[in-house]
Amino acid sequence: MAYNLQPLITILEGILDPAQTRWFVDENNPQLQSLLNKATYLQHLLSSKSSFTKLDSQIREVAHQAEDIIESHVVDHMLSGSNCVRFTLSTPDLQQVTRELDFVMEQAKKLMEMEDKRMLRELDSAMEQLKLVDKNMPSSSSSSSKRVVVGIDEDLMQLKDRLTCMEKKRVIVPIVGMGGVGKTTLTQKLYEDPLIVDHFCYRAWTTISQDYNMRQILLSLLSCIIGKEECDQHKQKGRHELKDILYKSLYGRKYLIVLDDIWSTKFWDEIRMYFPDDNNGSRIVITTRESGVANYVDSLSAQHQVQLLSDSESWNLLYQIVFGEEDCPIVLQEIGQKIARGCGGLPLAISVVGGLLSKMETSLDVWKKIGNNVISAIADSDKQCSSILSLSYNHLPNYLKPCLLYMGAFPEDYIIKGSKLVRLWVAEGFVKQNEKRTLEEEAEDWLKSLVERNLIMVREYKKYGKPKRYNMHDMLRDLCIRKPDQDKFLYVNNGSKVTFSNPRRASFDISNGMEDVNCSTETMSLTRSIICICSERDELPCGAFFVPRLLRVLDFMHMWFEEFPTKIFEFVNLRFLGVKCRSRIPRGISRLRNLQTLTGKCRFDMPFEIWQLSELRNLNLNGIELLKDEEMNYYILKKLQMISYMTLTVKEATWDGFFKSIPNIKKISIDNRLRTSSTAIDLSHLHKLEILRCINIRTCSR
Repeated sequence: MAYNLQPLITILEGILDPAQTRWFVDENNPQLQSLLNKATYLQHLLSSKSSFTKLDSQIREVAHQAEDIIESHVVDHMLSGSNCVRFTLSTPDLQQVTRELDFVMEQAKKLMEMEDKRMLRELDSAMEQLKLVDKNMPSSSSSSSKRVVVGIDEDLMQLKDRLTCMEKKRVIVPIVGMGGVGKTTLTQKLYEDPLIVDHFCYRAWTTISQDYNMRQILLSLLSCIIGKEECDQHKQKGRHELKDILYKSLYGRKYLIVLDDIWSTKFWDEIRMYFPDDNNGSRIVITTRESGVANYVDSLSAQHQVQLLSDSESWNLLYQIVFGEEDCPIVLQEIGQKIARGCGGLPLAISVVGGLLSKMETSLDVWKKIGNNVISAIADSDKQCSSILSLSYNHLPNYLKPCLLYMGAFPEDYIIKGSKLVRLWVAEGFVKQNEKRTLEEEAEDWLKSLVERNLIMVREYKKYGKPKRYNMHDMLRDLCIRKPDQDKFLYVNNGSKVTFSNPRRASFDISNGMEDVNCSTETMSLTRSIICICSERDELPCGAFFVPRLLRVLDFMHMWFEEFPTKIFEFVNLRFLGVKCRSRIPRGISRLRNLQTLTGKCRFDMPFEIWQLSELRNLNLNGIELLKDEEMNYYILKKLQMISYMTLTVKEATWDGFFKSIPNIKKISIDNRLRTSSTAIDLSHLHKLEILRCINIRTCSR
């Protein structure tokens, strides 16, 4: 997939950036530029099509090979003690990678041509057949009245009020929620409600889906409105004729149209003008997983968000599916409630596990096996459930797919700060450079997009309503863990050693120490990211540990070090470092010249070293000491955007010299602990400053 190329593109752009001073690019410049051009073109080529599964492994391997060659070269030179890396990659290395990339590009072009021809053949076939009209309507066999549903009474009441209110203008009612939350079931109940049936002269239902066929959709709507027999007479007509017939059939009549499972704004643009607004109280209901689509269809109409079930509603639904009108044995009620909670309030998951339990022996031992890992039991027993959730992943643009899969690195029910997630994405190289915006601003929009697609949930808001912390439903997390297995994107430790060689990223539960990390030495030599999660906040014994030399991300924020592990100074490829240490950090941090984010709880023996990190973008420590003015004059950190906490502890230092060295800062917290200066500080040249927190300081904006 195209997302495998973005980290390579990010690396090459960083090397070839004329503004950087970390290395010289001499005789290899044309080859590196050629490699960048080819990778960028291939990414664009693949992004224009939804899937190239036949090329996935080839794209991944050539991208990883190129990354390994280039980053190994950088690390070797930086560790050699050279102040400036001169790129002198051997020509055969780059030539081999370039040849392989050329081959993949040719294969991609051929596949695109074949796909275009296939689509033409399918279109011709659809023109002749069109036998699936009735499939798109709710039929008696699939009637929602035969389904077990709970927790929708309030939803139904609100929606019926919106459909039958006195408003004469045509109203669009968007029903939004994640896959499997029950949008279609709720809408079918609404569609079949006697009050709604009596209220509208015509009702029509069609299901859109991702790869929709407009002629089939039009015919399914007409079949509901004018009847199947008359509709059959129009099967040979083209789309434009069918649209005209639809408009004329609805004109002047009070109608209810249900457009179930809309994925794209393109569909709405094609059909919107054929639903007349005659000021007679007509209504259109749409269901979608994507808030952005609902907002596009009608930005003024309030979205009805379908919520996950509560624990009691989940148990009620599971109870009815498994036992119906019969009583649940008392011995199974506690484990049954645990299983229901394990579904995370997702009706689809509850229905699947309920169907599984209804076919099994109703014994405590059997139910306990399911209760020990509910999500895994659901995924293993019902492929359709995973397929329904996979639709949301498959529909994502390629640049969002790695961002979603990255959530699998964190445990079930884990809540992560949005700012940290954004910085991790940037450090991984996922985010494409945009000249008009920072990488973080771009990544924040991507996070917002995943929320609007109901794939990531906001769990906590800041004081003024902006999202702060996020998490993911366990079923989607399971999907994020299973999918990357195929392309080595992510390994999640489950108590065993790494099961495939060199995963690009690895997440470990280190509640019992670092053994699992250290045991993975042989299989992780090329791994780029290690995230260590600990369920306990207690101090852990941390002696020697293994970490791959090409790491970009090292997150130890869930553990304390008594002594700072100086081995970290050897990981010169790091972009993100999270660490907590009770002792002061000795000299050496300036060796991490690629570091973008430094976060944790620690202090430094040589604080001036921090200001030598020219790539630094975010500094989130519990106290950073300010240098003297003459020392600060040596450093200009143009990329630094956030400093969590600065303290003035040197009498000879002033804030004025410091602020000149961080011209693009957006957020800073400062503390004039010595209270040495009575002169107001001039902040007028900090044009991008958004948030300022001050202690013992007077400021002046002039």
